[in-house]
Amino acid sequence: MEHPAPRLILASQSPTRARLLASAGLRFETKPARIDEDAVKQAAQAEDASAAEAALLLADMKAQRAGAGDGTALVIGADQILVCDERWFSKSQDGAEARAQLLTLRGRPHELVTAVVCHRDGRRVWHHVATPRLLVRHFSETFLDEYIAAEGDALTDSVGGYRLEGAGIQLFDRVEGDYFSVLGLPLFPLLGFLRQHGALAT
Repeated sequence: MEHPAPRLILASQSPTRARLLASAGLRFETKPARIDEDAVKQAAQAEDASAAEAALLLADMKAQRAGAGDGTALVIGADQILVCDERWFSKSQDGAEARAQLLTLRGRPHELVTAVVCHRDGRRVWHHVATPRLLVRHFSETFLDEYIAAEGDALTDSVGGYRLEGAGIQLFDRVEGDYFSVLGLPLFPLLGFLRQHGALAT
């Protein structure tokens, strides 16, 4: 007797993550989990946690909060931390902050430590961490100002102030690693787990 496929919940307010899952043909609910991410990161750094440990912690917290009281669904939580020269970056609050951040990244490599977890009945049943590496080119400030004006509010939607699937691709000389992980969700490992867990057809 086959068991019914578990319901899926995405514990994220990211439109990009939701779009990736929907484009892959998944049916899911979206339940954003409000977490003070900066406070969690500061506490993690105070305890000498790695960026991967902090990203997993944040993903876990989101999944736990979104799945509270629901023991049957598989809850997907994800988080991403940008690391450049051991400094952790968060999403910018406005265009001016995004501009300063991009100037800091100009001409330098950075990593996007990207964690995804699945929870069921309040506990983690699977996780994966990917670390794509990106090299920002030596762009001019004229280009940067035009880019910021064109992107507008989208600058604050992602850590780093860029969307690789949009005009942000022009900021880079090289990208190493999984494209979907750069967008915030290691899709291939997640789909593999969901197939093994009966949430997708094999």
